[in-house]
Amino acid sequence: MIRYKTFIFDSSRWDGFRFRQGDIVISTPPKAGTTWTQRICALLIFQTPELSAPLTTLSPWIDMLTRPHADVIADLERQTHRRFIKTHTPLDGIPFDDRVTYICVARDPRDVALSWDNHIANADFGALLGARDRAVGNADIADMIENGPPPQPETEQERFWAWVSDETPPQESPSTLLATINHLQTFWKVRDLPNVILLHYDALKDDLEGEMRRLAARLGITVPEALWPSLVDAATFEQMKRAADRTAPGVTESIWQDNSKFFNRGTSGQWRSLLTTAEDQARYEARVRSLADAALASWAHHGRLGR
Repeated sequence: MIRYKTFIFDSSRWDGFRFRQGDIVISTPPKAGTTWTQRICALLIFQTPELSAPLTTLSPWIDMLTRPHADVIADLERQTHRRFIKTHTPLDGIPFDDRVTYICVARDPRDVALSWDNHIANADFGALLGARDRAVGNADIADMIENGPPPQPETEQERFWAWVSDETPPQESPSTLLATINHLQTFWKVRDLPNVILLHYDALKDDLEGEMRRLAARLGITVPEALWPSLVDAATFEQMKRAADRTAPGVTESIWQDNSKFFNRGTSGQWRSLLTTAEDQARYEARVRSLADAALASWAHHGRLGR
């Protein structure tokens, strides 16, 4: 397996994890619909809109470096429900087990970039680094703590293009266009396997109930018809934002300035406010062509699963 290690997560934390029959791994690029998919899985598994604990507790992120690894594994070992585990590690960095279902969600990378920009602006880096220090220590990022994170471009448009053109290897970067495409590529190559499920953010937006029913069927979960309306409503962006203190990730470590701002706009096509000229579009499309073939790019941007 390939090791992915950033200052936020480390895929080596999967080493020695013991899967069970029926486990679900939700593996998505950051800001592509991870929390949404976790929420949907929680609704299908527990079949109630009421969470017994924060979503981040019910669906732990093994790789995240803000909790001691032993504590996360112990929590998962204690769980008696069907487990659904979060990760931002691509499929080639995760143990593959035929007993496990692997879900990947794609989102138009242009919208991913803008959502990531909001994500960084809303993060409480003091709290994040404090939690990381208590969990694993910060000696490996001492330079970052001493000098602060690298300066960011001042305008949203400049930050967008920096995200698009960043050549940092995916194994070292939490989010760039290169890392996003690489993540999707690891799933695209095995999309026909029976225990691999591909979703798309826009399909969830356009037909939430239909996509939830499709996912339930793929997971072998039966939901009584009378429950569907309340479960679908609980999976909407508005309801997740309203319940942000229970549904946002990392709330147990207080890593956000505002939990509700984690759920920023939840819309598609935000990128159109930035790519306003034909030259901008051509520049972006040329970068995508250098990273992905046409079929993969079509799924990433539009959710089309053609061969």
